[in-house]
Amino acid sequence: MSVTTGRRSKTGRTQEERSAAMRERLLDATIDCLVEYGYAGTTTTRVAERAGVTRGAQVHHFPTKADLVTAAVRHLASRRADLAFAEMDRLSTSNDPVGDTLDLLWEIHQGPIFAASMELLLAARTDPDLRAQVADVEPQISDLVLQFGRRLFGPSADTTQFRHYAYTAMDTVRGLLVSNWAYPDDTQLEARWQRAKACLRTMAPETLT
Repeated sequence: MSVTTGRRSKTGRTQEERSAAMRERLLDATIDCLVEYGYAGTTTTRVAERAGVTRGAQVHHFPTKADLVTAAVRHLASRRADLAFAEMDRLSTSNDPVGDTLDLLWEIHQGPIFAASMELLLAARTDPDLRAQVADVEPQISDLVLQFGRRLFGPSADTTQFRHYAYTAMDTVRGLLVSNWAYPDDTQLEARWQRAKACLRTMAPETLT
């Protein structure tokens, strides 16, 4: 650790720790803005104000809006991974690991985390700079799903068949949630998920069941 990053302030934190905390505030504020205002309404000025930092500090950490929102996607992916891996012990002793894993995949896509992620995917269609960055992040998200599968199912998950199954399950969850935005309420969403889950069960590789 350098002299600068190792020096502690009056609050007892190093410069490195304060910088990490500021980044965290900016990323959380970005997620909040994406959910509340959508991608078009998420400006760097608005994010800085919500995070309680100066515009200069925001630019120092994330020079452009694309840099900021893409970092937020990685932040979201990390959160979802933490939620999933925290359930590893429970799933490893489950009598229905495939069904419970599908339900976990469904659960961790609920709420603002998914909404913010979709804002970026949809905006990337007409924003080449954002598209390039999102295209770099999406494989990382898919890889986290595969890592989870390998830890839970062992060698059975280290196959092309499992990768295709995992990607199909992800596409199904995302598609259901996006299409549900067209309805005034989500009373039918759970029933639609149970129907889709039943189909996904029949598609599961035999080595997992």
